[in-house]
Amino acid sequence: MKVSVSRRVFLGFNYLFFGLFILLCVYPIWYIFISSISSGSGVGQFFIPINPTLSNYSKVFKLEGMGVAFRNSLVRTLLGTALTVLACMFLGFLFTKQEMPLRKPLYRILIVTMYVSGGLIPTYLVYRSYGMLNSFSVYILPTIVQAYYVILIKTFLEQLPPSIEEAAKIDGAGTFRIFLRIILPMAQPIIATIAVYAAVGQWNAWFDNHIYTFNRPELTTLQYKLYTYLKEAEILTQQLKMSSELDTGLMEALTPRGVRMTVTVITVLPVLFVYPFLQRYFVKGIMIGSVKG
Repeated sequence: MKVSVSRRVFLGFNYLFFGLFILLCVYPIWYIFISSISSGSGVGQFFIPINPTLSNYSKVFKLEGMGVAFRNSLVRTLLGTALTVLACMFLGFLFTKQEMPLRKPLYRILIVTMYVSGGLIPTYLVYRSYGMLNSFSVYILPTIVQAYYVILIKTFLEQLPPSIEEAAKIDGAGTFRIFLRIILPMAQPIIATIAVYAAVGQWNAWFDNHIYTFNRPELTTLQYKLYTYLKEAEILTQQLKMSSELDTGLMEALTPRGVRMTVTVITVLPVLFVYPFLQRYFVKGIMIGSVKG
């Protein structure tokens, strides 16, 4: 089939435009990566690292507290995401039931929490009164129920065929059995969507570590380590260079910029690896859950 000149120009413009758009999205991440493996004062030239070396990674992983911080971030992400998805799913499921007592007032109160916040000081006082300060529970409990997630789930579940649930009730299934055996398997797209939101939020969280667990170094998270390392990169680089395990070549390879880029890559990579596997569910869940608004 012959393609006209105007069509070729149009396609060429499209390819060029979207190619540049992809480059703008991908290049910052690639630049950080090549800068983290570039030795000396080099920060990479366009797409190629300067004298590639993995010394930054080998030393950063040996820093004091990195293992504990990674473990804390991993545990809070897995546990927090699981509890958030389960709690929001069940609450959203209950809000779809007309027979739920005080359904409308409770749902409106939940929505109000999206627009009205108590503020930092009242929140701190509430956490203190419940004994959650300097405790791992302060990472998990306050984030279990999120109003936005409940609204997405409720909207999604309301579009499922009610005849399936009615058939289960006729067969003698109770509320919990219906929720576990029918609702959860059918709600995989919205579950994946909420899981991505919750996991990224938990993995990237650092402010709660800074405010509520400042007296417990063993509760430090990876993102808070990144925050402190980015602020103290100069001091950190000097500490790494003073290590007896480093030879002269590696000492020259370490720079504050290289340390910053290395820690940034370490904290970003898990999200980049997880997101593509859930993307197809993520898009479907958002599209279906947004029909009724």
